[in-house]
Amino acid sequence: MTSTRRQTLSLIVLAAAATMAGCRVGPRYTRPVATATPPPPAYKEVPAAEQTDPNGGNWKAAAPSDAMLRGKWWEIFNNPELNDLEDKLNIDNQNIRVSFENFMSARTLIAQARAQLYPTVAVGPAWTRSRQSNNLSNTTSTASAISGGSGTVTSVGRQSSVAQLPVEVTWAPDLWGKIRNTIRADQYNAQLSAADLENEKLIEQASLATYYFELRGQDALEQIYEQNIEAYQKSLDYNKAQYDLGIGDRISVVEAENTLQGAKATATNLKVARAQYEHAIAMLIGVSASAFSLPSKPLLVSAPAIPVGVPSQLLERRPDIAAAERTMAAANAQIGVATAAYYPTLDLSMTGGLESSDFKHLFDISSRYWSIGPTASETVFDAGLRRATVRQYIYTYNADVASYRQIVLTAFQQVEDYLASVKYLADQIRQQEQAQTSAQEYVTLQISRYQTGIDPYVNVVTAQTTLLSDQQELATLHVQQMTAAVQLIEALGGGWDATQLPTEKQVSAKLTNVKKVQ
Repeated sequence: MTSTRRQTLSLIVLAAAATMAGCRVGPRYTRPVATATPPPPAYKEVPAAEQTDPNGGNWKAAAPSDAMLRGKWWEIFNNPELNDLEDKLNIDNQNIRVSFENFMSARTLIAQARAQLYPTVAVGPAWTRSRQSNNLSNTTSTASAISGGSGTVTSVGRQSSVAQLPVEVTWAPDLWGKIRNTIRADQYNAQLSAADLENEKLIEQASLATYYFELRGQDALEQIYEQNIEAYQKSLDYNKAQYDLGIGDRISVVEAENTLQGAKATATNLKVARAQYEHAIAMLIGVSASAFSLPSKPLLVSAPAIPVGVPSQLLERRPDIAAAERTMAAANAQIGVATAAYYPTLDLSMTGGLESSDFKHLFDISSRYWSIGPTASETVFDAGLRRATVRQYIYTYNADVASYRQIVLTAFQQVEDYLASVKYLADQIRQQEQAQTSAQEYVTLQISRYQTGIDPYVNVVTAQTTLLSDQQELATLHVQQMTAAVQLIEALGGGWDATQLPTEKQVSAKLTNVKKVQ
């Protein structure tokens, strides 16, 4: 081996070693503090007695580790029909599919960045046949002239063939960690995309549960109106009979007719919202609204006990917080990518192959050629471009930190909001039940007074209107409490936690073949 070859080989080995153990410039990432003060030991809107008493209130104990939702959070509502719909949503929802494909696309960027760590090899076989023009000046070409004893013959008009089989190898060793920082940024972005996927799942799942309880609330309202319409029809029949016998007056009949007609009109209007909720559910589970229907099934139940855990767990339970944290990590890695521009770059290239004017001699040893050598470059003046670029990524990182902390604050606000909603709605439901009971007694007493001639029929209408209003309000409160419970679960992160986020190794794993959707 010649001295030149040994030096070249030594340089390549040195560059490879530097790449494997080389430094990685840029700041080291440390997760910033999420809040100015440590989270409190318990949520404010959950009374301490309810937190510590597993059998009291609407919440389980906060401290035990099992006081958290796991997996299929919607099963806490103990509704088989909702369970089936949620299972279909997780399979056929197209918004979830979009987020999944975006996650897989983000993973491919890791492989693209990692490929830059290795040499690039290119092969470009070629064959040319050429002929020199006869109109060229009759001058001697030292490259193609044939020397003879009687003189020199030029290449004018001569035909020639050249066959080539070149191989080119180029490599830029990652001396300062620019590529490795890019890989890390892409890994963090893939984890961010995975968290976005989980957040999209949670949003769609919560929307489905909300629409489902709203729809069942409409069914309950329709049932309430059907019962009242039946009562109004009886009152109308009674007043008509009294009027036909000459005992009653016409105004009582008209009042009864008006009450009945108004109730029927409102009952018809309820079908509009129900149809829209049904169509929304169909869209969420990936079914055409024209081919989907849910039979009427009135459902007015109280919200189940929601395990809320403790505030310190919230940072590990919400996928949007995990996504914001991974955004910061990726932005930090980008600072390292920009910082690497301050340092010199080294490019290694090698070209070699076979070249011959005759195919039969192309693979002869004498047909080989090669060249090899490194190239180093360093920017000595860029008018502050590198400095401005690094500062840009620092500011981007700082903005991501602020966004992360704002998301955390919003998360705590949402949990407290929905805790308050569930808690106070439970109190209001109990109060409204008492009001409905009083309204029912009011109707019974007023009908009795009207039939005995003590009060006019308008008093009955007033009592019936009061009862219907209280029944509507109670049904609405039940729906509000159930949807608030769903929103509370969504604010808590559903059944997800940070341990389910794929690791850097997992998002970097080799992908299997993918087929284009037809």
